[in-house]
Amino acid sequence: MTINLGLAPMVALIAGILILVVPRLLNYIVAIYLILIGLIGLFGGGNFNLR
Repeated sequence: MTINLGLAPMVALIAGILILVVPRLLNYIVAIYLILIGLIGLFGGGNFNLR
């Protein structure tokens, strides 16, 4: 069985969990998430898969 995990969904999941645990971090988490998604889009990290 092969499990392919994209980087963007993993970042989104971690960000969502952190927001639930520490709501005061919302602004920082959103900013970091947007920066990471932008970097992934620019440098093509969307093809990164964990196996």
